[in-house]
Amino acid sequence: MLSKRILKLQPSPTFAIDAKVKQMQLEGIPVINLTLGEPDFPTPKYIQEAGVCAIRDGFTHYTATAGILDLRKAIVAKLAQENGVNYTPQEIAVGVGAKQLLYHVFQVLCETGDEVIVPTPTWSTYIEQIILTGAKPILIPLKFPFKITALNIKKHITNKTKVILLNSPSNPTGSLIEKNELKKIAQIAVEKGIYVISDEIYEKIIYEKKHYSIASFGEKIKQLTIIINGFSKTYAMTGWRIGYAAGPQKIIQAMINLQGQTTSNTSSISQKAAVVALSGDQLPIKKMIKEFKKRRDFLCRALTQMTDLSWEKPEGTFYLFVNIQKLLNKKYPTSEKWAEALLSVASVAVIPGEAFYAPGYIRICFTTSIKNLSEGVKNINTFIKNKNQST
Repeated sequence: MLSKRILKLQPSPTFAIDAKVKQMQLEGIPVINLTLGEPDFPTPKYIQEAGVCAIRDGFTHYTATAGILDLRKAIVAKLAQENGVNYTPQEIAVGVGAKQLLYHVFQVLCETGDEVIVPTPTWSTYIEQIILTGAKPILIPLKFPFKITALNIKKHITNKTKVILLNSPSNPTGSLIEKNELKKIAQIAVEKGIYVISDEIYEKIIYEKKHYSIASFGEKIKQLTIIINGFSKTYAMTGWRIGYAAGPQKIIQAMINLQGQTTSNTSSISQKAAVVALSGDQLPIKKMIKEFKKRRDFLCRALTQMTDLSWEKPEGTFYLFVNIQKLLNKKYPTSEKWAEALLSVASVAVIPGEAFYAPGYIRICFTTSIKNLSEGVKNINTFIKNKNQST
């Protein structure tokens, strides 16, 4: 018999839909896949070469669980220079992707009876990982355009609140937390002694504004903040499985202890490549983000022809979160049913809002070529206009 906590665990809806799409493609069914948040660019060549050199040099064995010192020093330098936060290598943990580190930080901070504040729409993994600790996720449903405020958070704080979870820019909405609100949230966290887990995985994929780390607003909030970041999105290194956490040494050491009893270190090869990713030429990254901006702008222009759709242009990430509530009817009463029909009828895969605790929406990922986006929009438009869409 499986444990009760595992029986409660829900599979990742994003990966479930992506798996269905890949199966359809294997069967010869052409599908335009607008689901998975994975850059379609190759890992930059200089990073690839660093990995190859690590193999050739025989750097293929266990490393320290926390990560090699060179990489932790490179992360320390990055956080100081780009985010204005000073850490030591002992306050850095390198793990098997940001997702694993999120799991570890929830495990070391939370237990039964604790509450974790989570603004929604949100990535479902946060919720599942919180539930696995025995803690309770306290959802804050945000209204369009999905901008979290300190007042939203303050209203939901109780004597059981252990953690405030922030993700800026946000998956799935692409919205940023405004600097003044972030400062107010920091003040609340300090006053109440509440930890902040700040998922900053999309920090570089911002188009017109600037990213701010909440840990940069003073030593007191820094001592309550655990930054989660990684290389998957910015450096197109999703398959390399490498991320990092920065925070108070006591918490980071607890995360390292947990990792030592689960996976031990992440790939030694990936670690060597990550050092070069941080210290090497950033031009390929700037070019990739420039292309994402072109795709974002193209997608927004292309969707304007569909009057029953509405959205806010994302400030960051590579997701467009679209309101389809005017399209729902007796035949397709939910965004989940609508997305299923879109896939089966129009061969376009998107993620329904239910996956992000926001029914009535779909997430369109623009990590694919403008040609594919154009064809996808065309198929969506045809699907909407088709008489089969009517009641």
